[in-house]
Amino acid sequence: MQYLRTPDDQFENLPGYKFNPNYLVVDDGEGGELRVHYVDEGDKDGEVILLLHGNPSWSYLYRHMITSLTESGFRVIAPDLIGFGRSDKPTERKDYTYARHVAWMQAVIDQLDLNNITLFCQDWGGFIGLRLVAANPERFERVMAANTGLTTGDTPPNEAFVVWRSYSQKYDEMNIGRIINGGVCSNMTTEQVAAYDAPFPDESYRMGAREFPMILPTSTDNPETENNRAAWKVLKEWNKPFLTAFGDSDEVFRGGDEVFKTLIPGAKGQKHITVKSGAHFLQEDQSETLTNSLITFVTDNPMQR
Repeated sequence: MQYLRTPDDQFENLPGYKFNPNYLVVDDGEGGELRVHYVDEGDKDGEVILLLHGNPSWSYLYRHMITSLTESGFRVIAPDLIGFGRSDKPTERKDYTYARHVAWMQAVIDQLDLNNITLFCQDWGGFIGLRLVAANPERFERVMAANTGLTTGDTPPNEAFVVWRSYSQKYDEMNIGRIINGGVCSNMTTEQVAAYDAPFPDESYRMGAREFPMILPTSTDNPETENNRAAWKVLKEWNKPFLTAFGDSDEVFRGGDEVFKTLIPGAKGQKHITVKSGAHFLQEDQSETLTNSLITFVTDNPMQR
């Protein structure tokens, strides 16, 4: 598998992102290897918080949450999905499949031997992360889901997603920073917008961002429909704590929290929140609200020994 690796100097002096890089190697599925970058901060003996980002962001999205969570005593792991951030970027769109992304993140939690995990997942971080929860229920202690889903294609996507998918394929150049800036309620600085562009020096680095909207299960002929249905069977029996935090200004996922609250037993009685002035990238808009809710969630639901 051919891939690109973003030069390190692209990541110098990014505002608010001072974390040391960590890397591990995963099987690319074709007999080769790819390098995955991850942030690993905080007390190595603390409870593990796994932060999974979506499209087209990277672990920069979690910079404020990482700092606050580590100050509260947690060990925080924030990988960059393959194709994003400081992780390697295959050059062919066909190399980006849903199944491979799940396998690559499975390799991360296996190699780091993560257990008693509290997952915070947003956008594709949930589509991948919830599959991991279903496949490894013994490794996960809690789940906090924000602006995400786990579609099977049994119902059609909403209009906002259809518009986004069309937009993502329409232009010759995919402006990542502009997309992020258009998905927040807050006022991002020029430097922050540039930080989201940093992993993608030119269009050849953006194949993952291009392909993600096309591989989401939006019809039942998707190759991952059955695997997502199987994951839902596990989640419908999930009695461990499950919390939702959906933004009130996210057109794509607004209202999607009701599915989780209705179908997942562990969601019953939790302090679910609607994040005010929270758009799609609500970590950028309301990081303090999310962090406080996450800490309260962990505190209110101690591990069962």
